[in-house]
Order: sequence, then structure tokens, then C-alpha cells
Amino acid sequence: MSVAMVTLGCARNEVDSEELAGRLEAGGFRLVTDPDQADTVVVNTCGFVESAKKDSVDTLLAAADLKDGGRAKAVVAVGCLAERYGSELAESLPEADAVLGFDDYPDIAARLRSIVAGEVHHPHTPSDRRKLLPISPAERGDAQQSSGLSVPGHGPDLPIGAAPASGPRAVRRRLDGGPTAPLKLASGCDRRCTFCAIPSFRGSFVSRRPSDVIAEARWLGEQGVKEVFLVSENSTSYGKDLGDLRLLETILPELAAVDGVERVRVSYLQPAETRPGLIEAIASTPGVVPYFDLSFQHASNPVLRRMRRFGDPESFLSLLERIRAIAPHAGVRSNVIVGFPGETEEDLEVLCDFLEAARLDVTGVFGYSDEDGTEAASYDGKHSDDEVLARTQHVTALVEELTSQRAEERVGERVEVLVESVDDEGVEGRAAHQGPEVDGTTMLVDVDGLPLEGARVGDILPATVVASEGVDLVAEPLSEEIR
Repeated sequence: MSVAMVTLGCARNEVDSEELAGRLEAGGFRLVTDPDQADTVVVNTCGFVESAKKDSVDTLLAAADLKDGGRAKAVVAVGCLAERYGSELAESLPEADAVLGFDDYPDIAARLRSIVAGEVHHPHTPSDRRKLLPISPAERGDAQQSSGLSVPGHGPDLPIGAAPASGPRAVRRRLDGGPTAPLKLASGCDRRCTFCAIPSFRGSFVSRRPSDVIAEARWLGEQGVKEVFLVSENSTSYGKDLGDLRLLETILPELAAVDGVERVRVSYLQPAETRPGLIEAIASTPGVVPYFDLSFQHASNPVLRRMRRFGDPESFLSLLERIRAIAPHAGVRSNVIVGFPGETEEDLEVLCDFLEAARLDVTGVFGYSDEDGTEAASYDGKHSDDEVLARTQHVTALVEELTSQRAEERVGERVEVLVESVDDEGVEGRAAHQGPEVDGTTMLVDVDGLPLEGARVGDILPATVVASEGVDLVAEPLSEEIR
């Protein structure tokens, strides 16, 4: 029986989809890329914000249409939206044949076979997954294993032979053959940001063991991966539940030394937790790219306090100064929320002034919206939808101008470009300061400005930036050297 995985949302979901794909393949399913050619379609949904929820529902409905006169026999929802809403989603979306939660992942092949056979799967009733593990981080590892709680990417109980002998302890099957792959450091989050529902359905913060992370990196290197992208809900907390809050600094050199892996990139750092030793490790460890994905969310201290976060323009700019003192060309990206309840015109001005001073490479701008079950949803002082939209558009226009200026500042800079696509449009890849998917790309051209010839996907080419287009760059290779 064939199955197609459709993945929405973040890089963490990509890892989860590859775990599901590995389990399904080990359970006898044949993986196909085109849902039109699949007997079953599994949609890994995103439940982060309203627009992502809508995309997930629309994707499920489109997949369900394939059952009408087509090959598909079943469409199944998994992922964050499924975990977060469970039976509520199943009731409101009867077009989906089943809604499976995280605890169904270890037995996904058996679940899918039973659904195709016509058995009714009763979706779970959602609960706050933070309450399923001890409050003390140090007690979580043993409690997770003894309770049988499923944390995607962490499961120790795997089908025999599901993973290659030299591969990761967690079963995984690559769905994208590109030279970059996400690698999960941890799952869950212990922070209590008032706007965010993720901890309630992803659970408490749980680190993966360093040996498992390194083993999976080795496996990815054997699969031809050149860049490993470390993902989690909060990478700065890695190791706190294993007794060593500085474990990330220790593991980075080991990951960078893995055969075949040329780059290690760290995502999602909390500014208040980004310690000097971690800055030093990311900025100066050979093989680790000087890239800082800092979750500022805002700059006004009163707004940050209402978000249950920490910081102000001075502390954030001081952090950026420390980073650039070690790595002047470091890539820095962030996200901000505009129109948060109680945000004043002065708060908005503080944010804009900070963004002008920060010189970030990329900034994602999100307009505030209520999320079910969050503290901020109960706040007063909310702005109208029109006002949130107006503020979002204002900050977005500013960010587009500032990030274009920042890209232009890189003209003349030496970069190393990981080639990710070679086609009729040319040779495109990413420099070290550009993260996957969201940070822009670098187009490689020859000295005459024509598409480069002879490059292959996975090559890393030293080049000089000669032009910029928004956040995207254009660069000329320095030599014929390819590694």
C-alpha cells in the first residue's frame, strides 16, 4: 500500500514527518511523493497561528477530494493541529478519515492499516501535555521512558531493523534529498509566553541525548547532507534536563566534526538565555556557521513583560554587539509580534527604533491574534483587526527597507554558498548567514553575470557578493575550488 506524506509548518514538523515515513516504510508501506498516486495521504498539520491552521484544514480538504473517483482510500491528519484539537477537529472535519495524536506515532503503520480497512479510530481528547511529565527537568527523561509517553523524535522503542545499523536510534527516512536537513535537539518548551500555545500541545522541554543527536548527524552525513540544521522550540535550554545547561557548547564541535557534514546551524535562541559561552561557540567553532536566530518578539520592555518575556532595546543591542565583536559578518534573524494587547504608539516606536539600530538580516513580522488557551487571549486593551493590520503593514514596510539595506551592505563580502538547486533559472544556494527557507538565497553567476556552469547540488563555493535584490544576494565564485 502506498502512502504520501504532506508536511506543513516548521522544520521540526519536517523531522516528525521523516520519523513517520520511516515507521510507515518499516511497517510495509511504500512511500510516494505525489498524493495523487497514493493509496493513503498523511497530512502533518501545523497548529501555530490562525493562518497556519487554515492552511492545514485546506490541505486536508484538498487531500480528501482525491478520494472522489481517485486512488486515495484514506486521508489522515497528524501533527500539531491534530494533537491540539483532537476530537474537536475530527468532528468539525469529517472529510478526514482519522485524526491521530503524538501517542499514535509509534504504531502509525498499524493505525493506518486499520483506518484503510474501515475501522473507526477514536481521536484523543486533548490535554495539557506539560502536565504529563515532572515539573523538575532532571526527572523527565526517566519519566518519559517509564510512562511510554510519545515525544516525536525521542522514542526509544523502535521496530527491529527500522533504522540502519549505523543510523540514529530514532527511526527516520529522508523525504527530501537536498543537501540540508533539520536535526532535532529537543522537544517542548518550559517558557510561559502569554501569546503562545505551543507548550500546551508539544509538552515540557525534553532534550535528546547527545549520543543520539550525534548518531543521527552521522547518519545524515552518510545520506549526503552537507548542512545540519539544529531545531527545537528553545535551543538555548538544551541539556538543562540532562544536568548540563552548557551541553550545546560541548556538542557543537562534535557535530561539526562529523564526516560529510560541512555546516552546523543552530535555530531558535532565546535572547535572555543566550550566554557568552554559547555566543563564542556558535561564532568561532570551525564548521558551525555564525548564525543567530534570536527570538526578540518585541523591544519595548512593558510589552515584553506582558508577554512574560525579558529584555529591552539596550540589552538586545548589547547582545548583538557581543555577537558582532566576535563575528562581524554573522547572520542574525528574528521575529516580532505587532499589535499585542496594550501596545501603545510609544511601544511601537520603540520597536521600530530598535529594528533600525539592530541591522538584522531578516525579520518576520506577525500581527497579534488570540490563540486558544493562552493568557493573552484574556487580556484587555486589544486593538481592532484593522489597527493590528495597519501596524503590521507599517513595521513590515520598515523591515523590508532595513533588510534590503543590510543585504546591500554585504556587497563585496566573501561568502561560502551551499548550492541547493541547479536548473534553467541558474545556480542558487545559501550563504552562511542565510538559514533554510526563510532567510533569502544567493544566486551564483559568472564574471559576465551569466548563469554559472558546472556547479552541482551540494557543492560549497567561495564567492564574492556583487549585488543584492531585497534579502537575496548575487555572487561570483572566487575560483574553481569546490569542496
